[in-house]
Amino acid sequence: MIDDFLDHVLAGGTTEVEEAVRKAAAAEITPRFRQLAAHEIVEKNGPHDLVTVADRAAEEHLTASLTALLPGSVVVGEESVHADPAVYEALQGDAPVWIVDPVDGTRQFVRGEPGFCSLVALALRGEILASWTYAPVLDEMATAVRGRGATLNGRPIRSGSPAPGAVLAVATSHPDYTTEDQKRALLGLDVEGVAPRPCGSAGLEYLAVARGDLDATAFSWEYAWDHAAGLLLVTEAGGAHTTLAGEPFRVTGGNALPFTAARDRATADRIRTLLRGR
Repeated sequence: MIDDFLDHVLAGGTTEVEEAVRKAAAAEITPRFRQLAAHEIVEKNGPHDLVTVADRAAEEHLTASLTALLPGSVVVGEESVHADPAVYEALQGDAPVWIVDPVDGTRQFVRGEPGFCSLVALALRGEILASWTYAPVLDEMATAVRGRGATLNGRPIRSGSPAPGAVLAVATSHPDYTTEDQKRALLGLDVEGVAPRPCGSAGLEYLAVARGDLDATAFSWEYAWDHAAGLLLVTEAGGAHTTLAGEPFRVTGGNALPFTAARDRATADRIRTLLRGR
């Protein structure tokens, strides 16, 4: 049954998962948009790391629906890992893993801004097979399937390449999430021809790269739920990603940070060179 479902997804059968993501958002997220009470918002690790009742309820909803679609699969979600860090180890196992960020861009959600999304990726033994990025307020659903390309609202998207000589727009990590070494690396982007800015929702920044509206990202943290869906989306749209060590980003961890995802290989290599201080 597992093999049949994986074959189905890899053949482009993503509708069931899309529906599960939409239903979770409709039931648990959008009814709470601009309706949150103060007691429904909690700081996890400081003022820039928030969780709401919507995050928790949506992850519970997705956990039930996704594992029902694929019996024998497990979920690695942002909130479940916060409750029990050992859950993250499932990424190293042999069971298919749903990687879930129920509300990516919780700060934007709390502020009543539309720039947030739900992220789901399906991985097996560390390889991302498919991904779903859903921005309910913006009514955007982006999907990617390994080897089959990327779509936005059902239409294929391509990242393209920056125009020759154009200033590169780069979304970077918030300073609160960087070590001193990483801050120094990110300062390498403060050069002529590059315009860095703090990122919003990571998932929507990846979508912007995949559709050619943003040239690159430069992120200094490696939680799989923030990156798995977007990295496959960018790759299948024709982009590339690389860590500071010149290796592809691994969702299982142990990456040399910061890392970048970009519209094309040349841009990814240029950002990596700047991050390395060369």
